[in-house]
Amino acid sequence: VRLPHGRDLPLPQYQSALAAGLDLLAAVPVDVAIEIPPGGRAVIPTGIAIALPPGSEGQIRPRSGLAARHGVTVLNTPGTIDADYRGELQVILVNIGSEVFVVQRGMRIAQLVIAPIQHARLVEWNSLDATERASGGLGSTGLESKTK
Repeated sequence: VRLPHGRDLPLPQYQSALAAGLDLLAAVPVDVAIEIPPGGRAVIPTGIAIALPPGSEGQIRPRSGLAARHGVTVLNTPGTIDADYRGELQVILVNIGSEVFVVQRGMRIAQLVIAPIQHARLVEWNSLDATERASGGLGSTGLESKTK
């Protein structure tokens, strides 16, 4: 559904035949760009709401060009859109760059990847099967743990 403030914007599109994500556009007012200072964040409207099929989710992911050129990324990467959500898609952008980033109407700000999900059935056990890694945590599978 196109919301009133996004009616004149194109629907999200794949930018190439094999692209995984649909580009989401900023539905900010034409005359009111949003400035995100270094270290700041902003919730950017997209002007659309969607209905995903049961058994799927939407993942809002950063655009690599914004990250590489401006230090702007999606704060809660990936943002999750549940199949039963019917509100506007919004993107939380964060600026970890060194300059103010200006979000203008129609700018490609993130991408939406549609993915299947599986629900797990949790079962409580008293112990787990043994593995080589065991309870090794952060960094335990990297080279640094093997050289100690």
